Amino acid sequence: MRAILPPSPPVPSSPADAAPPALTWGDWPEPEAGPGDVVLRVVATAVNRADLLQVRGHYPPPPGASPILGLEAAGYVERVGAAVSGFTPGQPAMALLAGGGYAERVVVDARHLLPVPPGLELVAAAAIPEVFVTAWLNLFRLGRLAPGERVLIHGGSGGVGTAAIQLACARGAVVYATAGGAERCRRCVALGATAAFDHRDAAVDFAAAMQDEGGVDVVLDVMGAKLLERNLRALAPGGRLVVIGLQGGRKAEIDLGRVLAARLTVVGSTLRGRDADDKAALLAGFAREVLPLFDAGRVRPIIDRILPLPEVEVAHGLLARGEVFGKVVLAVPPAGTGPQNAE
Repeated sequence: MRAILPPSPPVPSSPADAAPPALTWGDWPEPEAGPGDVVLRVVATAVNRADLLQVRGHYPPPPGASPILGLEAAGYVERVGAAVSGFTPGQPAMALLAGGGYAERVVVDARHLLPVPPGLELVAAAAIPEVFVTAWLNLFRLGRLAPGERVLIHGGSGGVGTAAIQLACARGAVVYATAGGAERCRRCVALGATAAFDHRDAAVDFAAAMQDEGGVDVVLDVMGAKLLERNLRALAPGGRLVVIGLQGGRKAEIDLGRVLAARLTVVGSTLRGRDADDKAALLAGFAREVLPLFDAGRVRPIIDRILPLPEVEVAHGLLARGEVFGKVVLAVPPAGTGPQNAE
């Protein structure tokens, strides 16, 4: 099969300002499936910031996972293992992956496969699993966001951010967001946020603004150390800070006195490295609670653009430069296209 080949040799954690290694669209061995697996013929995958980190050697795949990039995909079931029920060859499906999505085919634990919402094209479905499951897990399972509560979503213009805004609004929460630039803030409000704060404007103090509103009950944070102090100030008594990214660094001092006095909770979370049983349980809950929202038209994947998979380096550059609102989807080229450099 063809795939975006992993960098070879692997990059041992390259500096942030160094050029990433080239990514090549070429031949790769066919994946081997077990009795509980499904082979998915990939129609489309999508770009996540974790892919950019993995290319630079900062986020290696979990043990046993494919070294190929790609944490989500949508396509058609090609083969099913002997122990699989509920999926049949030819059925459209979308998958949450620990790796392997940037390829023509991928092996998926059948429990990590989801039906495609009715009426949704596969190129759109490819933008759902990673970001919507991440947003749902961290807002509601870990953040315990309840109807009527207030939530601040950092990175509101990103894949997880656009999913989180919609899910929080659908739950009946009052949503605030941060984003880079006035236009991105406007688009966050169009998705349902009550207000959005431009993090590029040094005069904007989201923590003070949130305190003027009485504080927020949940902060969903992708920045880490850079925003820790302000995030804690933004929380109401009993508030929950859920950290899902470290774009602003991993080490910071914390005022434990404030944490104790205001009864605050700080939670860290990742999705990719969870074990297969844990992911299966999460996806079963997601299917019950969230997939009906797609069917009802209350949430949708926000797609900035669709590019051919061999143009992955263009897609990664767009995301790295902050030029994407929502998701970039990568469509797998038709069969018969020869291997080529992804430039």
